[in-house]
Amino acid sequence: MPTALRVGPYRFYFYSYDCGEPRHMHVDRENLSAKFWLDPDVTLAENYGYSRKELRDIERIMQENLERLRYAWDDFCSGYSRPT
Repeated sequence: MPTALRVGPYRFYFYSYDCGEPRHMHVDRENLSAKFWLDPDVTLAENYGYSRKELRDIERIMQENLERLRYAWDDFCSGYSRPT
């Protein structure tokens, strides 16, 4: 599972088998987790335990690093072909 970014207690990553889905990142801290879509803008998809305030903080971090997150996804998944 490629890690795209670490900021403070947060790890932003995706699974190699996620390449068949639209671009997104999972964000973990301790036993908390969330999934955010990256397109067309950062949008919460799933939340497992984060408070609303912390989700806003994570979203801000993702907005500030959006190009880097998208690049990490594209760089890793560029050789992946979606099943037809």
